[in-house]
Order: sequence, then structure tokens, then C-alpha cells
Amino acid sequence: MSTSLNVLQSEPAGFSLGQDSDGVTVDELSKDAMGGTEMMKYGLYERLPIDIRDEVQIICSRVRDVDDTRPSILWLHDLFNDPEAIHLKDAESRARFDRLVFVSQWQFNTYHLAMGIPYSESLTLRNAIEPIEHKEKSRDDKIRLIYHTTPHRGLELLVPTFEFLQKHHDNIHLDVYSSFEAYGWPQRDEPYLELFERIKSNPDMTYHGYQPNDVVRKALQEAHIFAYPSIWQETSCIAAIEAMSAGCAIVCPNYAALPETTSNFAYQYQWHEDPQQHVNIFANALSSVIDQVGRNEDSTKSRLIFQRNYTNAFYNWDQRAREWEGLIRGILANKA
Repeated sequence: MSTSLNVLQSEPAGFSLGQDSDGVTVDELSKDAMGGTEMMKYGLYERLPIDIRDEVQIICSRVRDVDDTRPSILWLHDLFNDPEAIHLKDAESRARFDRLVFVSQWQFNTYHLAMGIPYSESLTLRNAIEPIEHKEKSRDDKIRLIYHTTPHRGLELLVPTFEFLQKHHDNIHLDVYSSFEAYGWPQRDEPYLELFERIKSNPDMTYHGYQPNDVVRKALQEAHIFAYPSIWQETSCIAAIEAMSAGCAIVCPNYAALPETTSNFAYQYQWHEDPQQHVNIFANALSSVIDQVGRNEDSTKSRLIFQRNYTNAFYNWDQRAREWEGLIRGILANKA
């Protein structure tokens, strides 16, 4: 299907990754945040054996104080060009940590190339989830699409794409779970309020705002497709991992860590720097997957079963916690 969609810009006016109106840097973790980094931090702490849990200091991305009375691990979730990561160019700064842990090999490679961080100082331990319980997806009159990440990652491309596809598919509905409230920054939604209203005014789209993770996980059980025209360099992408576990077809570009994270299960398309070109490519890819999901063929069902089983085995918290335990016990043994 040939498309020609009009996209005004890939980043609304007034949006900045620098500072908010109060002068607080966006890199500062809010005590109210419950984004991916926080989910991983709390998830790991709950699962580490008590005898080692407090024997090491695990710092998530942003270094404030390094405890020199016990081993320290820097667990990096952000991009190499984040201001909080610049200090890692300095070998003396890195020497404060017994190991640098990355969430994808793509992420490590960018740090290695940009900063010269050696392999010997690093380890990749991917993110993890609790597998989402399998629920047979409804085969009624609607194919449900979902977007469940913050708006700056591609929502402004998805909305016009969906509006266009409505003209060609009368059986689709889009659920949007998206707000910076996930990070405790509701003021950062302001540039997107018009877009949110546009979603609310469309009977085939539903805007849910920010919802706790358990609510989103239930929504993923009902969804057929995670539609994600990402314009953000994902270092991992927990949203994609959870969608894979729930048996959703994933439509996303071959950008940053997404190919690695989705392990070739996603329906990937060629990412494009120009938002106009990007949205045209995405619309064609998404339309094709909507048709494929609608046909409900055995090959599609088998692919999604394989995807779900792989995800639940590879990204399972039990597996990842054992890997972390092995790392920590090894560090403690070397210090003994």
C-alpha cells in the first residue's frame, strides 16, 4: 500500500531533554518515578539473596556517592551521550567500580566506541520481566493496537499513521498508555496535550494516560499489536519485552537496541532519519501486519507462540537474578 502522510515534526515545540521549567535536570531521578530503570532496580533488589543483597553497592546510571567500604557496580541504563555518563571517559572514574553492567550489547558497543571502555571492565546483563500470563486474545471485530511508553519516543508518528490506516482498515482500535507521570514529571506532558486531545476525540483511539504496570500488563493480554515507530535510541526496551511476553506482534524499526531486544521476532522496517519518510515506511509495515494478524493464519500463531516462549525463558527474572547473583558472588570472592 502506497502512502503519503504529513508529519509536522518529530519533536513538538517546547519539548526539551535539557531542563524543565523549574531548572531541574531531567537526568535527576524523581522519588516518584516508576519507569524502566526503577522497575529493574526494585525487581533485582527483591530477588537477590539476603546474604549478598547489602554487601555491594549497585548504582543505577547516575553516580552521586560511591561507598568505598564495599564493592560497587555501576548499572548503566542510559545512552553514552547522557551528561551523567561523561565521567566514564576517565579511567580513574571508572576505577571506582568493580564492574560496569550494560543492558544490551548495542549499548555497550556505543560506550566502547565513544569512550574506549574496555571489555574487561564490562558485562552485559539484559533487562528482565515477570512473564505475562497467557490469555487467548479476542477474535471479535477489532484488532487492538497498543502504545505503552512515553510520548517522545514516537507517539507523534503513530497518531497520524493510525488516522490514515483507519481509512483502509475498519477493524482497528488504538489504546495509548503514555505520560511522563511515569517518571514523576507530569509537566513534561504539556507539549503533547494537543496530541492527547486528538487521540481522545477519535472514537477508534483511547487515551489512558499513565497507568501502573499491572494495568498495562493486563492491557497487553488483550492487545494484538504493539505499534512502535520509535524515534528514540532504546538501550533495551522493556515495553517491547512485555509485549513479546504477552504474545503481541511487534512493529518497530531496526533502530538502536530494538533488533537485539526483539531477537528477530519483531516485524522490523528500515528506520529513517526524516520523520516524513519514517511515517510512510511505518504505515506500510503496520498495515501489512494488521492484515496478517487479521487472517490469523497458523504460521502467525506459531510465530507468536515461539516468541512468547522465548521471551518468557530468556527475559525471565529468575534467570536474570541468578546471573546477577553469580556476578556479585564472584566480585565478593575476589575481594575476600
